[in-house]
Parts: sequence; C-alpha cells; structure tokens
Amino acid sequence: MREPDSVSSEALDDFEAGVELLMVVWARSAERIKPKVSAPQLRALVVVDRHGGINLMSLADELGSIPSVTSRLCDRLQAAGLLDRVASPGDRREVMLQLSKDGRRLLRQFRRERQADLKQVLDAMSPRSRNALLTGMSSFYAAATELGLPEDMLA
Repeated sequence: MREPDSVSSEALDDFEAGVELLMVVWARSAERIKPKVSAPQLRALVVVDRHGGINLMSLADELGSIPSVTSRLCDRLQAAGLLDRVASPGDRREVMLQLSKDGRRLLRQFRRERQADLKQVLDAMSPRSRNALLTGMSSFYAAATELGLPEDMLA
C-alpha cells in the first residue's frame, strides 16, 4: 500500500491561514449576537445544545475545565437567562444543564449570523473552487473523526 503524500509546508501555511479566517468569521458572528457572551460561555452553550442536556461534570470534561470554574460559568449563563438547571429524570440528586428558551434563541441567532458570513465568502468563490472546498472540508472532517479527535472539538 502506498503511503500518502506529505503536505508541504507552503500548503500547510495556506491551510492554516484559511482556518484562521474561519475563526475570524466565527468570532465576528459571535460579536453580533445579543446578549453578549464570552467565547467560553458560547462554547458551553453549544455543547449543552448538542447534548440536549448534560450534567456539570460532563460539561467540564468537554470544555477541558474543572467543575468549579464550569459551575461559575453556568451561574453566569443562568443569571443571564440562557441556561436552566433541572433535576435529572433518572436521578433527582443529579442536576442537568439545559438551554433556556432565550439560550436556544441566542444560538439560532449565532448560527444565522455565522452562516450569513460563510455564505458571503462562498458566494464570492467560483463554483469550481467552492465545490472543491466543500469536498475537501468533508474529507477533512472524515479524516479527523477517523483519527479519533473528540467530537466536541469538531463541533
């Protein structure tokens, strides 16, 4: 079996520059949402949304944080009306974190803003380049999951 070609340093530099621009799009979209939330708070909301409900320990693990820091972050999100703490249906002693109605609205707004920014860039590309990029991103995602990158890092 033939070993895959190695990526040149120039290609890696170009790819990294593209990823940095994607991060700028993400940040710009986050800046336009109301109420304002920090990047860690937004990431926590995204993780809670993806799970539909999650306990504090699991959220801390996914965020790469410690429970006390995550708890304070959740306190601020709850005070802002974006997160609810509810008793777990399976164990009433366990507290589950869920998005509130306002939290779901905020994430919908964030996704709309982000998609509008991405669409603007994609629309400026030639159809051939756009298709190549989308095919490449699909392959990149597949390779990342095959390598076992945690799903929360890919979301």
